[in-house]
Amino acid sequence: MGRNAGPGMIRAARTIAIVANGAFSIINFRGELISDMVGRGARVFALAPDFDEELRRKVRELGAEPVDIELDRMGMRPVADVINTFKLRRKLRTLAPDIVFSYFLKPVVFGTLAAWLAGVPRRYALVAGLGYVFIEPSDGLTAKRRLLRRVVMGLCKLSFSRCHAVFFQNAQDLSHFVDAGVLGTDRAILTDGTGVNLDHFVQSPLPEGAPRLLFVGRLLREKGIREFVDAAIITKQTRPDCEFVVAGDADPNPGGIGLAEIEQLRALGVCSFLGHVDDIRIEIERCTIFVLPSYREGMPRSTQEALAMGRPIITTDAVGCRETVIAGGNGWLVPVGDAPALADAMIAAVSAPRKLEAMAQASRALAENRFNVRTINAKLLDAMGV
Repeated sequence: MGRNAGPGMIRAARTIAIVANGAFSIINFRGELISDMVGRGARVFALAPDFDEELRRKVRELGAEPVDIELDRMGMRPVADVINTFKLRRKLRTLAPDIVFSYFLKPVVFGTLAAWLAGVPRRYALVAGLGYVFIEPSDGLTAKRRLLRRVVMGLCKLSFSRCHAVFFQNAQDLSHFVDAGVLGTDRAILTDGTGVNLDHFVQSPLPEGAPRLLFVGRLLREKGIREFVDAAIITKQTRPDCEFVVAGDADPNPGGIGLAEIEQLRALGVCSFLGHVDDIRIEIERCTIFVLPSYREGMPRSTQEALAMGRPIITTDAVGCRETVIAGGNGWLVPVGDAPALADAMIAAVSAPRKLEAMAQASRALAENRFNVRTINAKLLDAMGV
């Protein structure tokens, strides 16, 4: 079943290269990790394909050095991927890190292979969810997706064999690869998500007034955005006082909903679409209930942030989502893709204000006990010998 993160066999790694598929994700998802690496005396390079001057400044403020790379985020483009892998190998040879740490699927595959080809001594990967390829559609897998899944599993087996350890954010994803023979249990390590800074995301009282239900995430089909809107329409029939808010951008990935559809959903007048929000704490503080009807996750960062701020949760009984709710304790679990069931949970939630107060306390306690970023980062860094 894999092992929990524990002390590494080697210490005193002085230079670490983090390989990501986007510069913003380095700040948003790995900023705390970089700070902790630097705090342990490491020199850190942050490698990503789309730095702008503002993101470079933020990386430097964390104590790391931004490095531009070429990486195609979208889909499988074999020729471009191979070319970019060899370019990354040359970059890593120049930087000469002791460790390469890659996260998200493309960097995990091609970043790890580039590090191995470059002769980087220690290579680690973090699987932060498996993406739309591994979601089971209600109407079954298409031949294209079945083929793509086999290709991805083959690439993962190739890259994982070059890793000293692979970190997983939930037990189901870990088991998926171990049971398929892609990775041995001796190199599979279970962590609890990305974690959240409990001093930055502090608990706030539930707001007074009309119930406000918040969705935070990229506007992808598999995040459950359509179910959120459909459930909002149903809920409004019973509770017209409820407000529904969506914070997140359109996404060019295969499951993304287009700008035209977003405008159609906005025109329904049921949900407010905010787009990207710089400081999501403002919207979490304003909401009564946090809702993420996702089809599958690694361990959703947005939900961890809502937990830390003491918000009851409605999410799906799906991989990576169910771990954020103690049924009856801090929220509700609903079936994947079931808008009526989601609406039932919404109505139940807004109809029980006293229960919500107790759930808010339970959410903060869960964040403190399980999703403290300092604890999670310490496990990662100990396992990597930093």
